Amino acid sequence: MSIIKLPDPIAAYFAADKLDGEAFARCFAEDAVVKDEGKTYSGIAAIRRWKSETTSKYTYTSEPFRCEESNNSTIVTSRLTGTFPGSPVDLRFFFQLDERGKITRLEIIP
Repeated sequence: MSIIKLPDPIAAYFAADKLDGEAFARCFAEDAVVKDEGKTYSGIAAIRRWKSETTSKYTYTSEPFRCEESNNSTIVTSRLTGTFPGSPVDLRFFFQLDERGKITRLEIIP
């Protein structure tokens, strides 16, 4: 897969995804909302827990390979490969950012 140029806040998200929950949580606004696997996580504490639970259940790598803008969202398609059912899978990440570059909304869709 080819390397793509992501907007800085979204590149920071994918870099932090390889680190710990604290680095990951810093990518989000205080009142951010994440939707993943049919569940909604509201606020930094819930997002930190979601990241921690996902990391403890699965080992994975995420390789973004497409980025586009649509309806005030940045949509990144990434290949996830790891220790989860159905691996590898291409997921679409729908990001909305605030004026400071923090993620206010993220929806992850297969």
